[in-house]
Amino acid sequence: MNVGEILLNLWNSSGFAQMSSGFMAGGWQNLVMIIIACVLLYLAIVKQFEPLLLVGIAFGCLLTNLPGAGLYHQELWTKFMAHEIGYGTILQEGGLLDIFYIGVKTSLYPCLIFMGVGAMTDFGPLLSNPKSLLLGAAAQLGVFVAFFAARASGAFDALEAASIGIIGGADGPTAIFLTSKLAPHLLGAIAVAAYSYMALIPLIQPPFMKLLTTPEQRKIKMVQTRNVSKTEKIIFPIVVTIFVAMLLPDTAPLIGCLMLGNLFKETGVTDRLSDTVQNALMNIVTILLSTAVGATMVGSNFLTGQTLLIVVLGVCAFILSTCGGLLGGLVMCWLTKGKVNPLIGSAGVSAVPMAARVANKEGQKANPSNFLLMHAMGPNVAGVIGSAIAAGFLLSVFG
Repeated sequence: MNVGEILLNLWNSSGFAQMSSGFMAGGWQNLVMIIIACVLLYLAIVKQFEPLLLVGIAFGCLLTNLPGAGLYHQELWTKFMAHEIGYGTILQEGGLLDIFYIGVKTSLYPCLIFMGVGAMTDFGPLLSNPKSLLLGAAAQLGVFVAFFAARASGAFDALEAASIGIIGGADGPTAIFLTSKLAPHLLGAIAVAAYSYMALIPLIQPPFMKLLTTPEQRKIKMVQTRNVSKTEKIIFPIVVTIFVAMLLPDTAPLIGCLMLGNLFKETGVTDRLSDTVQNALMNIVTILLSTAVGATMVGSNFLTGQTLLIVVLGVCAFILSTCGGLLGGLVMCWLTKGKVNPLIGSAGVSAVPMAARVANKEGQKANPSNFLLMHAMGPNVAGVIGSAIAAGFLLSVFG
């Protein structure tokens, strides 16, 4: 074999040749997705839009769309969903990202992420003001409105609509958990939408906070909440796990891991476990989860009219959830005769602690001596529980 033949074979086996030869048959979609991946990397690195997750998602998208790399095989997962093959075949014939994706498909990664979130969460503000739980529930409004809107559009079936609606919960792991079970082919688009809107909270929420509240309401100063005992903090995750898991068994994996992580934090005798869950385990799982989710962003699946509609419905769901929390805050303000600042209702979405910080910032703009952060953290952590319950409800109905 001469040098020319070697070079020709090298070219024919390269991804460049595969993309150019198959350009009209779908190679252009791979090229577009590579460009989109680079844009997402720019947003994550330069603009710092949820970089811990978006870098992995974007790079997973880049890898899965490189022709000839063989890292992710959509055709294997299509057969898996049709019950034609099992995980054994995936392990034998799949690529690296196929193996990563098994952790998403089995819901392992979202549950471990929830365990880390639980270990980093202080439920003290919620326990000191249990009424905050109502604001977390009110902020799930967008989940169900978006579900009905997606169904009414005629572009999505019930399972896809449920997966789109959960974007309104502003909880990335929950969105991934539900979508991987109900509509895995939409996972890439829903994950990107969910995490993008979480990063844009400081831009999305303030206009609606100002629209639905008056300057006088935003100036309301709230009294210091009571101190919560250690015993209460230990009992809380146990009681919540029992009650919620018995009420909605489908949400047991998420709620159970969330509360187990929190129990590690609060017991005082498992500090090593709490530290591992918060740091080492959380970081490892984040890498695997984000890269696996990005791998599902195959050009033929992602570049559709459905993706654009998901983006629109997702932002509507997020806005409506914010408004639902604010309306709940207004009702609570009225019932307490002006003792509750309605801004804390906007923190009922599950983006911890960013939503609480935005509520605090807007309160200080109206009144520089106003400190709402700890008050807003109550609805904020309630939103984590609320989004998991909403996901469990949708899964029990459509799963």
